[in-house]
Amino acid sequence: MIKIAVLPGDGIGPEIINESLKVIESVSEKIDIKFEHTFCDVGAIAIDKYNNPLPDETLKICKESDAILFGAIGHPRFDNNPKLKVRPEQGLLKLRKELGLYANLRPVKSYKELLSLSPLKKNIIEDVDMLIVRELTGGLYFGEKKSDNNFSSDLCTYTVKEIERVTSVAIDFAKKRRNKITLVDKANVLETSRLWRKTVQEISLKHPEVQLNYMFIDNAAMQIILNPKQFDVILTENLFGDIISDEASVIGGSIGILSSASIGESMGLFEPIHGSFPQATNKNIANPVAAILSVSMMLNYLNLGNGAKMIEKAVENSLINKVSTADINDISPSKTSEVGDYISNFIRENN
Repeated sequence: MIKIAVLPGDGIGPEIINESLKVIESVSEKIDIKFEHTFCDVGAIAIDKYNNPLPDETLKICKESDAILFGAIGHPRFDNNPKLKVRPEQGLLKLRKELGLYANLRPVKSYKELLSLSPLKKNIIEDVDMLIVRELTGGLYFGEKKSDNNFSSDLCTYTVKEIERVTSVAIDFAKKRRNKITLVDKANVLETSRLWRKTVQEISLKHPEVQLNYMFIDNAAMQIILNPKQFDVILTENLFGDIISDEASVIGGSIGILSSASIGESMGLFEPIHGSFPQATNKNIANPVAAILSVSMMLNYLNLGNGAKMIEKAVENSLINKVSTADINDISPSKTSEVGDYISNFIRENN
């Protein structure tokens, strides 16, 4: 029995998670492994219920589970009020910190059926397949913060240990892919980036089969648009990774198809990269593919690669046959639930 903590969250989170659970059920039947899932509150809905974006019970259940399936987080009423002290996003940040989820994995792949949907030219994005490995629990987001009426500061700090552990993750994935890592930093200006470069260089000497390249963040942001095919694994710190992974999402044609994983020493959290999309809540129009592909990443993490491949095959078939929501199929769009049903049924009938 595999225990999954299910955190639907806010906005479209519950809808896309519902479709993910359909897919898990289909895979469970095919590989004969049982999944037990427990629903937990997080984000705005948890603030409404408990005045806490990450209730103690949610954290307890997550710690007792084998993996976490996460929907989306955030609500407009929190976005434009800088005076609010309790915010939905604090729940996710605390969850990452409490569970030691130090490495964020964001695969970026171009599907030939969706090439025309990207604002970038077809010849630029065709056959793109990269993995962004972002350090997730250090840097500016977690550094000491100070503020008064005339001054604010956010402290960016990194330790060698923090850099070493996420670099090891990047190396492991590079060896399973094309043996190439690009370290993205700002070592010409920032002391933290110089520590990153020194530490990664030292580690790379033990892995001569992995080619290590360096690129400043400003150039990397440009190169992801000009020539994304040059990248295999991108390794970078928290803030830079946050920015370039969203930038890279335009390659796929829709943010609604991009999944992610946040992993630590003994836990993994899996989620779509998109937000809570409150305008679409309860309209059955949100794209569930990113959440469903997050399940595929979760199964790989749980060493159930056969089940992961079933999901990937079913998703590709849904794209080929244009069983897709309006963000990628505005001519004959399917509903959120219809996409989930199609992918689930394909898994049952074709494996």
